Amino acid sequence: MKINIIGTSGSGKSTLARRIAAELAIPYIEMDRLYWRPNWQGTEDDALWSRLENTLAATEDWVLDGNYNRTRPVKWRNVDLVVWVDYGFARTLYQAVSRAFRRAWHKQELWPGTGNCESFRRSFFSRESIIIWTIKTWRSNRERYEADMRNPQYDHIRFVRITRRQDAETLIASLKAQYEKGFAFPVSGNPNVN
Repeated sequence: MKINIIGTSGSGKSTLARRIAAELAIPYIEMDRLYWRPNWQGTEDDALWSRLENTLAATEDWVLDGNYNRTRPVKWRNVDLVVWVDYGFARTLYQAVSRAFRRAWHKQELWPGTGNCESFRRSFFSRESIIIWTIKTWRSNRERYEADMRNPQYDHIRFVRITRRQDAETLIASLKAQYEKGFAFPVSGNPNVN
C-alpha cells in the first residue's frame, strides 16, 4: 500500500502519517527530510525528484508525508491513496503556532544531520516563518486539493479528506483492517472517502 498524506503546514499530516505507518508497520518517509540540507538550503528539483524516486522504489509499501506539489509526477505515479488533512483554519493555525513554539523552545534538530533548528526569530519574526507560510497557503491549498480530487488525470488515485479527528480514527481502523486482510481497498466506513 502506497499512501501520501498531504495538507497545509501545521495541519497534523506528519502526526497522522507516522501513526498510519506505525499501525500498518510500513516505512514512513518524510518529504522535508528529503528536501532540506544543512543551513536551511533546499535541494534542487532534479536531485529531489531522483532522491524521492529512489526512496519510494526501495520499498513496496510506504506512507509519504508531504506536499511538494511539483513532485506529483513521481509521488503520485503509483500511489494508491492520498489522504488530505483538511482541518479548519483556526485549528491549523493554532497547531502551527504551538508546534513552532515547542520546536523553538527545545531547539530540536528537525532533520538529522542538517543542524536545522527552529528559532523564535525564524518562526515568529521572519519572512521564512512557518506560521506566515501556513496563513498564506491554507486557502490556496484547499482550492488545489479540491481541484486534484476532481481531476481526471488522478482517477487512478483514491482520495480521502479528513476534516475531523474522528475521520482520522475511522481511516486508521479501516486501513489496518484492510491491510491485515491483504486488501488495500476499498477503504470503507469514512464519510469523506471520495
